[in-house]
Amino acid sequence: MQSYTIGQAARLLGVSPDTARRWADAGRVATHRDESGRRLIDGRDLAAFSIEVAQAGPGEHEVPYTSARNAFPGIVTAVKLGDVAAQVEIQAGPHRLVSLLTREAVEELGLEVGMQATARVKSTSVHIDRT
Repeated sequence: MQSYTIGQAARLLGVSPDTARRWADAGRVATHRDESGRRLIDGRDLAAFSIEVAQAGPGEHEVPYTSARNAFPGIVTAVKLGDVAAQVEIQAGPHRLVSLLTREAVEELGLEVGMQATARVKSTSVHIDRT
């Protein structure tokens, strides 16, 4: 299973490394140390925590997570395999993206919960609502 440094986790969660470090210090997400003493977060733990953070919504002083050029880097939170098709969910900061693709593609990419992945969106029809 892939593990993430505090800095990598912060980027995937859309927060500063200091915020991620404070969350780890407070026990909100479990960490362990590697052989060189760096704190790491297990991929499955980070996937579950990313859902919790997204459901809580942005904090009073947090800057909302944004994407550039329709790329959403995040962490895989669910993989559902069918006989031919598959469904993959990625939590990218506060954004939950769901993609339907072939089972073969999921297997070739080796996608599993806890892995880092980037969802790229291309569309000929994008709707924007004014809020």
